[in-house]
Amino acid sequence: MVISINGTAINLDWGTILIWCVVGLVAGFLASRVALGHGLGLFGDVIAGILGAFLGGFLAALFHIKVEVFGYPIISNMIVAFAGAVILLLVVRVFSGGGTRRRRAT
Repeated sequence: MVISINGTAINLDWGTILIWCVVGLVAGFLASRVALGHGLGLFGDVIAGILGAFLGGFLAALFHIKVEVFGYPIISNMIVAFAGAVILLLVVRVFSGGGTRRRRAT
């Protein structure tokens, strides 16, 4: 299946989906360690990384930021996904109270 986004054709086959999951796993794993101090588990890291990749790609396009490592496009994608995942996890952490809960005084 081929999808066109802003005139750029993206071929959606199993290999592409697998690469997205690997990029999402690496970016989510690193971002969860940086932003939260602990991991989210395999599935949580992949989801955080993939959502972070979308957020990072959107913000990079919005602010006209281009990240490019010549000869290694997957590393460029991981950097953008990592930055987006860190931003996403920090926003989630702020709105969820940071994950710390206080006990009621008895």
